[in-house]
Amino acid sequence: MLAIERRNKIKKILIDKKSVKVTDLVKEFRVSEETIRRDLNQLETEGFLKKNYGGAILVDEFLSSAPILPIQKRKEKFFHEKQLIGRAAAELIQDNQTIIFDAGSTTWHAASEGTNKQNLKVITNAMNIAEECTKSQTASIYLLGGKLRRNSLSTVGPQAEEELKKYNANYVFLGTSGISLRQGITSSDLYEAEMKKAMVFAGEKIVVLADHSKFSSVGLTSFCDFNDVDIIITSDLVPTHNLEEIRYKGVEVIVVSVAEENIPS
Repeated sequence: MLAIERRNKIKKILIDKKSVKVTDLVKEFRVSEETIRRDLNQLETEGFLKKNYGGAILVDEFLSSAPILPIQKRKEKFFHEKQLIGRAAAELIQDNQTIIFDAGSTTWHAASEGTNKQNLKVITNAMNIAEECTKSQTASIYLLGGKLRRNSLSTVGPQAEEELKKYNANYVFLGTSGISLRQGITSSDLYEAEMKKAMVFAGEKIVVLADHSKFSSVGLTSFCDFNDVDIIITSDLVPTHNLEEIRYKGVEVIVVSVAEENIPS
């Protein structure tokens, strides 16, 4: 087992149990105590856990990680804000371009708003986004194969990741579970995080779409750093100082104006 695979499994154990013991992990993975301690050191560096005597505990900010809602429920939450973010994303797209859409509720809006562009090549791992793009009579649509995740209506896994190596996209539009100045762009699902990483490598311009709630949460694992991101599109519901800190890191930030009374709680 590769170190990254073992560490991801340790993350899952911590999410479930909130704490781990070195002795238990040694038995679980059949590796040396020194190897496990190196794993815990790395995960502490990432800010995921805090080591204690004989093991480690989950960092507080991960304790309230909510389960991933089905995609339809996520589309309903902050609908107006996500629609405006999606519209701003679609304005970046030009006719005849190759576009990758990550699975997600805000990326769905970007795809929906972008269907008026001509002769697009659309690549996605999301069934609902592929269906939405069929509204364009000129788009060529490529749905990535792999294991279907019912909650997100998306495919994940080595097959889909390998297919992405065939493509060179003008834009990649990514969703996120949370944005952290310390940990970068994060996902709450390890398998979807691997898909997002593969998408980053397949794109010329990387665009992250995030409603205001994503700036007050952090996902289970990081899938890219700010150095990998060209543009973040969000709304004016995000505190200005947060956006300025991201701009300081060299990322272009596009802010859409949202009337707060139109945002459902």
